[in-house]
Amino acid sequence: MRTTIPGSEAFTSRPVPREELLEQISPDLVLHRVDDRRVDDVSALTYEVVRHRLWAITQEMGETLRRMSGSHVVTESNDYNFSICDEIGDQVQVGTYNIGLIGSMDLAIFWTLRNRSDNPGIAEGDMFLCNDPWIGGGLHQNDAAVLAPIFHEGKLFGWTTAIAHQVDLGGSRPGSFSPSAQDVFGEAVPTPPIKVVRNGVLQRDVADAWVRRSRLPHLVGLDLRAKIAANKNAADGVLRLIAKYGADAVKTVMRRMMDDAETRLRAKLTALPDGTWSAVGYQEQSRTGDRGLHAIKVAMTKEHNRLVFDFRGTAEQTGIINCPYPGLRAGIVFTLLPLLAGDIPWAAGGLMRCFEIVTDEHTITNASFPAAVGKGPFGPAWGAGNLVAEVLAKMLDAEPAHRDDVQSICNGTTDLCVVSGVDVRGGGRKGFISPIFDVMAGGYGAQVHHDGVDTGGRLIIPSARAPDVEMTEYLYPLVALWRREQIDSGGPGRQRGGMSGSVCYVQHPDQTEPMSLVVSGTGKVANQNVGLAGGYPGNSQLDLVVRGIDLPQLKGAVTIPSGLGELGGETEVLPCEGESTLGRGDALYLHWQAGGGYGDPLLRPAEGVREDVAQFRVSTAAARDVYGVVLRGGFEVDPDATALARQELLRRRAVDAGLPDVPGRAASGRPEPGRRLDDNLAVVDSADGPSVACAHCGTVIGPLADGAFFSSLARRDAPPSEAGPHIWSDPSVYTDVPIVFRQLFCPTCLVAVHSRVVPVDHPLPADVFRSFG
Repeated sequence: MRTTIPGSEAFTSRPVPREELLEQISPDLVLHRVDDRRVDDVSALTYEVVRHRLWAITQEMGETLRRMSGSHVVTESNDYNFSICDEIGDQVQVGTYNIGLIGSMDLAIFWTLRNRSDNPGIAEGDMFLCNDPWIGGGLHQNDAAVLAPIFHEGKLFGWTTAIAHQVDLGGSRPGSFSPSAQDVFGEAVPTPPIKVVRNGVLQRDVADAWVRRSRLPHLVGLDLRAKIAANKNAADGVLRLIAKYGADAVKTVMRRMMDDAETRLRAKLTALPDGTWSAVGYQEQSRTGDRGLHAIKVAMTKEHNRLVFDFRGTAEQTGIINCPYPGLRAGIVFTLLPLLAGDIPWAAGGLMRCFEIVTDEHTITNASFPAAVGKGPFGPAWGAGNLVAEVLAKMLDAEPAHRDDVQSICNGTTDLCVVSGVDVRGGGRKGFISPIFDVMAGGYGAQVHHDGVDTGGRLIIPSARAPDVEMTEYLYPLVALWRREQIDSGGPGRQRGGMSGSVCYVQHPDQTEPMSLVVSGTGKVANQNVGLAGGYPGNSQLDLVVRGIDLPQLKGAVTIPSGLGELGGETEVLPCEGESTLGRGDALYLHWQAGGGYGDPLLRPAEGVREDVAQFRVSTAAARDVYGVVLRGGFEVDPDATALARQELLRRRAVDAGLPDVPGRAASGRPEPGRRLDDNLAVVDSADGPSVACAHCGTVIGPLADGAFFSSLARRDAPPSEAGPHIWSDPSVYTDVPIVFRQLFCPTCLVAVHSRVVPVDHPLPADVFRSFG
């Protein structure tokens, strides 16, 4: 049941018009402003020089933070970011690290200006520390930001920000993540912006209060100083730029950078078709013991040069799978920037002007205080981002000039596993806490003309890295039995999704005490990494502990175990949300998510499947059972057997859909490809107006209007295992909700146009293509 706490609404932040915000700032704080009508006053050469210097300053911030931080999160995995903003917090330049961490940084500055400009005041040499997800600057409490104003000649010129994930900031469980939390009071404490640096001096009382909450105070304290140093270096760089070109010129460039980014994105949107595209995704197990699925819904409307993301109908806040409004906004930003603005400089303050958000209050993507929000980044925020990626891809797919930009959903989310305990190696007793960051190596989604990148990283962290295994073994009492790309993990399709990987850790031989595990892994039932245009989803996420393994492989081993079957022991399947232990004789196995496929896998050329098998990307069994390609003599395609296998797979689709037999291809011909909606569907003229036809056989499926044609597609609901060996075959381990592999396909040639692993009551798509009407 939702609890309301009077007064908590004061600690929320939303976008506000510039002039309205200026009215809420103390008159004692003088802002440096330039006339909006003079943004073209600087020369083209000055503009480019200053713009690139601002970019270089942000990169220097990243190097400063990384070199000072002692955190595995920063130094090995790049889970941090930074930005330069104007006087009111609009972001002029952001880094290419975790984009989610800057998706709501402006909201945190807006709040700071409104609530700190009079008391305690914002002055030269000040910095503010914040980890409040309702205010912004991060997606959950472990994302801690330092906001630093830049003053020039007594006026507030701009801001710099530095933010990083902190391994532990208190709470009931190590790593500050509690799968059984009832509300935020069972997690790390959120802190609204508090002055941590005053007149250039670190406030020891504030810093002490900050690190006192953590199980790793030295690490958190070092990260705090690293962020302060990054901001100080950036401010010095900006002031040197002002000294050379003048404050008005630099500010004019900053304003023009945002205006240019907005203009370029609006121009791209204008060239894309108008319409409304919808998607529905799910969060699993809202807390320890829950066995339900909780829906996130989005309908994206594109009209002329603007986007509206409507999340109404999303499930009410529950358990720990919640994020406040800033997290939802960050989920949109970390998807939109790489997918729709990859060729536009990331002046985020301009790009964010091009969309608006409609959302219900008290939902898992717009949770009210005091909801538990520890899973915000890799739960509902990332889940919302996946749906945004899906609807953006469907919009791009309907415009021939932008089909090269289409990408199926990447690895879906992170596979959180926090390992903690006491390291007794060398006779010491040192506490440790660490998420397993090997999971950074996720698979990228397939594109229209290319397979996805295998273990390519994270879409939302362009500069993501998987840590060096030897560094993990050095820092923590763990030994890796393997870290490898996992065969069959990439989503099958005409273009295959990029593979994910797996890692298997055991305790160091000298470790005598057990370790604690906290796990959270969405995508174990209803896949987050969905395919497009009939492409299948990537693998189901899977976390296991194998008890009682054969130990001789640690000392004196001469081979690497080929898989779980060689470990012996008994397997414990870890839940989506829960806790466990890792002791001597146990092995921890994590298999994170790959990318979704694009297009019907039965349309993949047999030679491409043969090459996948030869490169150990696809097994011979999956080649036969999913792609319908039969190999003989190891790596040679058997054309006759392949034709029969593919015919049998089509026959199975027809039988499951209640069709009388496997139809032959229609003779009406292919529609004009320039009017395609995606790989399989095209718009044709008919007596009833614009209709949708199969792009392969020409069969007219139904009217285009209001997406009515979806109900005329043949439909198949099959067991999840029909989607391939990469899909967990028994959803009842995790949920009580019936799960099916649902396919929609052309009733004539049976080409799949929509493939999902979903709950049985999952709705049909409801896309509306207005530009074709």
